[in-house]
Amino acid sequence: MTVTFEDIQNANALIKDSIIRTPTVRAARLSVHLGIDLYLKLENLQHTNAFKARGALNKLLSLSEEQRKNGVIACSAGNHAQGVAYHAQHLGIPAIIVMPKGTPFNKIQKTEDFGALVDLYGDDFDESVAYTMARAQKENLTFIHPFDDKAVVAGQGTLGLEILEQKPEIDSVVVPIGGGGLIAGTATALKGMKPEIEVIGAQAEMYAAVKAQLEGFKGEIGGSSLAEGISVKEPGAANLEVIKKLVDRVEVANENEIENAIFDLLRDEKLVAEGAAGAGLAVIKNNLEHFKGKKTCLVLCGGNIDSRLLSTLILRGLVREGRITRLRFEIDDTPGQLSDISRIIGESGANVVEVIHQRMMQTVSLKRAELDVVIEARDKAHVAEIVQTLRDAGFAVQAQAEV
Repeated sequence: MTVTFEDIQNANALIKDSIIRTPTVRAARLSVHLGIDLYLKLENLQHTNAFKARGALNKLLSLSEEQRKNGVIACSAGNHAQGVAYHAQHLGIPAIIVMPKGTPFNKIQKTEDFGALVDLYGDDFDESVAYTMARAQKENLTFIHPFDDKAVVAGQGTLGLEILEQKPEIDSVVVPIGGGGLIAGTATALKGMKPEIEVIGAQAEMYAAVKAQLEGFKGEIGGSSLAEGISVKEPGAANLEVIKKLVDRVEVANENEIENAIFDLLRDEKLVAEGAAGAGLAVIKNNLEHFKGKKTCLVLCGGNIDSRLLSTLILRGLVREGRITRLRFEIDDTPGQLSDISRIIGESGANVVEVIHQRMMQTVSLKRAELDVVIEARDKAHVAEIVQTLRDAGFAVQAQAEV
């Protein structure tokens, strides 16, 4: 099932009028902050906000008339589901998407919005896949695998052609790895156009299955990862062979690094990225010396992150930077204390976000009280200045990092 450069060229000719030719842009602020020349291939702007739409379309266009009439079935709780549903709707092909029972409602709704029939089955992806394949055989449906399919891989590889057509000077490309379909196709395209280009894979540490097979990387595979799009325990065998042949190295990033990277993309470039893309940037940040002097491109493979999760991630990022901080006071339980504290904080250029005043559930003496004040400041240095000003005014206060 090895995908060739010609396969990707043919896929490109077939799908180019029905997919978005996403831009490859220089990440101006991140380049300054990281000290490297960084570019981003913005697949978060693709149909359904992820690269998966490319492979899904190429596979659907390869079907016979009879296969189109009978319909297709896929198993996915994320980007592959929406990619298949979106293009199947536009081509008039009946589509069934099997999702595990615990799939968030918003993902189910987005898939149904594109006209697919959603079938909830199984407690995890493995159970769902087995059911999907059995149903495909029973009902004579074409099963569209998310990464272990030649047409799908060729479709994903078309973004590699676009990178070098848009920015032929790129020296190194970082590609997230789950099942290996994206990097297998992209590496084949990139090396076919520019054999000397470097291709580096990025994996979540919790799902470093490719790294383990290539280098004997030790660590348990599995768990709840922020990079759910690349949380794959076993890569496609054919994809692994391509990786061995064409990918220069594979690196990993842990959950904290992935979270920080997603925040960096949002803060510096105003781009919403999902966990898989965050893993790619995290790998770059972990290996900055390697990328200095090179024009490096990150495949920002998708932007489908849950809005509630993103909200929490942003708040945590602001806390890490000191822009949101909790100050804890032990004060006399007398009038005017809160007023004085608020005045000093305001005069120091910060903003009070929340006040929690406890009299009952605390360990201080009866005539004293605990007061938590959440403030918005410029950075950690600004917080330190405010704390010192409050202490100089006679208040017993600790910042969040000290509590």
